[in-house]
Amino acid sequence: MSTLPVLPRLLVAGFVLAIAACAGPAARDRMPIEPATAVDLPRFMGTWHVIAHVPYFLEEGKVATRDEYRLRPDGRIDNDFVFKKRFGEEDRRWRGVSTVMPGSGGARWKVQFIWPFSTELVVVHVDDDYQGAALATPDRKLAWVFGREPTMAPARYEALVAKLAAQGVDAAAMRMVPQVPPGA
Repeated sequence: MSTLPVLPRLLVAGFVLAIAACAGPAARDRMPIEPATAVDLPRFMGTWHVIAHVPYFLEEGKVATRDEYRLRPDGRIDNDFVFKKRFGEEDRRWRGVSTVMPGSGGARWKVQFIWPFSTELVVVHVDDDYQGAALATPDRKLAWVFGREPTMAPARYEALVAKLAAQGVDAAAMRMVPQVPPGA
């Protein structure tokens, strides 16, 4: 029988459980997400098709989505999100501006589509040929797989999703984005 009164025993037990919880997967989730070592911004510019994403309400149900990036003389990036609600419709465009965060090697961006709201994106990985990329938010709740073409080879896709999963992104939450009409 313990010599500690009940309340201190409960406090000690709670403390031990809290420490044990920190040692599990949740501790890894609190570690900062690791960005790509360096992103060659001029090579990163251009059109990136959203092959897959962890969807959220602003992207839900959209097709043929892509991001178009243009480096500005001031170092910021014109960041246009282009999409259709249905195939056969005209493109719709949301215009944003991204700012590369200092000291990030081009891999952390502050993205703003509507002032004063912004979010941070992390370029987790870019393939050596700049044909595939994986991005996520620092909290790992949102993620994207980008490709230069509307379709992507399964091996490349799986490798990019694995890069995100290694950073703590829930790979099971990733959803393919329809880029071409069915039967096309």
